[in-house]
Amino acid sequence: MHIPFPDAAGQSGQTEAQSSFTHLGGARVLIVTAVEAEKEAVLRGLTRTGESCGRFDVLAAGVGPAAAAASTAAALAAAPGAYGLVISAGIGGGFAGYIGLGGLAVAGEIIAADLGAETPDGFRTVDELGFGSSRVQVEASLASAWTAALQAAGLEARLGPVLTVTTVTGTAATAEELAARVPGALAEAMEGYGVAIAAQQQGVPVLELRAISNAIGPRDRDAWRIGDALKALEAAGAVLKEVLS
Repeated sequence: MHIPFPDAAGQSGQTEAQSSFTHLGGARVLIVTAVEAEKEAVLRGLTRTGESCGRFDVLAAGVGPAAAAASTAAALAAAPGAYGLVISAGIGGGFAGYIGLGGLAVAGEIIAADLGAETPDGFRTVDELGFGSSRVQVEASLASAWTAALQAAGLEARLGPVLTVTTVTGTAATAEELAARVPGALAEAMEGYGVAIAAQQQGVPVLELRAISNAIGPRDRDAWRIGDALKALEAAGAVLKEVLS
């Protein structure tokens, strides 16, 4: 699936994905999930047409940013220069009013939402404290191309900030605080920032995708739609393979 876009002269040129990723050449793509169920969903998408995974490797790294970072770093170190793109992928919670259950959030930015300090004046990010950065930039043109391709395939997909947290949100108050801290945030999960930091340190571009299984806020497991989210994750894997083909 190619996404035409106008060149400087207003004519249809290379696809956005092609234009941005010609440098991938024969490089491999590492997709990092938290658990096996997510890994299997991604693999089903990549092999949906009966083809092999090709240059895609899928790794279940464990839950949380530390496990995700350690496993991603180990995979990159084991194959120096082999990977041209790293993707954090899995299910996650969605902010009500921004994305629905079974929808797909493509990260426009990966943000460690609780990396910082509480102060009498409220939360201060690690950036504000001067100790580093809580944000990792994604490969923006490919994130846009993937979002457009997902939408063209009839899937609900949005592009925007995706948060990494170390404690899953379970109250309306925390959900409101996070939404105010990062306006326009689409989703939260627990691994994206860890994967992104490992990739960033190796100079490898990164993306994140979250299939929405539940609304962020009070935990109501009866309302979760994990099966629908895994189906959406599978569909996203199939579309990704087309975008990068």
